[in-house]
Amino acid sequence: QVQLVESGGGLVQPGGSLRLSCVASGRTFINYAMGWIRQAPGKAREFVSAISWSGDSTYYADFVEGRFTISRVNGKKTVYLQMNRLRPEDTAVYYCAARRDINASPYDYEYDIWGQGTQVTVSS
Repeated sequence: QVQLVESGGGLVQPGGSLRLSCVASGRTFINYAMGWIRQAPGKAREFVSAISWSGDSTYYADFVEGRFTISRVNGKKTVYLQMNRLRPEDTAVYYCAARRDINASPYDYEYDIWGQGTQVTVSS
């Protein structure tokens, strides 16, 4: 069983950057596709980005518009989300999630294991 711990959230000004990290425990990290999903106060959960087990395939939500980059280092059991040109509307709790499949998915309901989340606040 994989367990996930996110870090890297915080307060940043509009236009700034943050890098989120998600470290997995367990032996089978390489067999999992990974994703980032966020939830803003009073809003539904929404998919942000995902990456296949090999890192060769990635998905991004339309609102990302080239500002975010997902990556993974399987040897470190870590997945990253580099977020640039942040906007106030990016404010949310960001969750790392694992899917028991080597292929990534843009659907948050297809992820089986979730971290506790990390808060990202974009404000001046």
